[in-house]
Amino acid sequence: MDLAIKELLLEATTILKEANIPSPAKEATLLLQHYLQKDQLYIMTNQDIIVKNTQSYFDLIKRRAKNEPLEYITNRVSFYSQEFYIDNGALIPRPETELLIDEVLQNISDKEQQLTIVEVGVGSGIISIMLAKHLKNAKFIAIDISQKALAVAKKNISQFHLEKQIELRECSLLDCVDEKIDYLVSNPPYIEDGIELESNLSYEPQNALFGGRVGDEIIKKLLDEVLSRKIKFFSCEMGYDQKSKISSYLEESLFDSLTFYKDWSGFDRGFTLKV
Repeated sequence: MDLAIKELLLEATTILKEANIPSPAKEATLLLQHYLQKDQLYIMTNQDIIVKNTQSYFDLIKRRAKNEPLEYITNRVSFYSQEFYIDNGALIPRPETELLIDEVLQNISDKEQQLTIVEVGVGSGIISIMLAKHLKNAKFIAIDISQKALAVAKKNISQFHLEKQIELRECSLLDCVDEKIDYLVSNPPYIEDGIELESNLSYEPQNALFGGRVGDEIIKKLLDEVLSRKIKFFSCEMGYDQKSKISSYLEESLFDSLTFYKDWSGFDRGFTLKV
């Protein structure tokens, strides 16, 4: 069926509205931009242009109506003012993870020094990529257990031409890293097993969300690695309710400092351990 852009948007908006999708008109427009590979100005100024093969566009609308994340449908996600490739092999980056990058950069006083920085749970690669753009002389080892996630990260690393600076490795935690590590960074799974999540999260890789029976098991394993290997810095994202558990876990350990940071909503969101 052939329809004018204004008719197409009206019908698509109705479908999304009935599915209780937030901002249905906006999302219908974003998906049409993606489908036609045109910008918003084109859509706004060509309302009477006839679009052919509209079924393919409505297939995208139906996916969104089932609460599949917009980012997976368009394969694009915005993070730290940059555009990245994304698909359902990797967790969709959240805005609060930008604070983790800020935390790392704040702890590195000399941005020109040669460091070995390891990221556990690279996902889409956004953390290592953004840090590499700021730390030109640092070497990055980015680890994940998921081949799907590593494939997404590889695409993004290639997009930013950082192949020489960021090395991808497939393993669990730090099993494949024998090198001396100057800085460890991670946004690990930290949600308690069995917690019921919003339906859109069912599309995301569950092993990147759930951290174990309590939720903080992976964080504690990383803390053990940091202390045993005497890694100077470890910055990590965490759940809003995990501050006291992490503090208690480190109570008998020797380290220089443990500081926590909050997200924009005022919730505890991460920490830096200095050994």
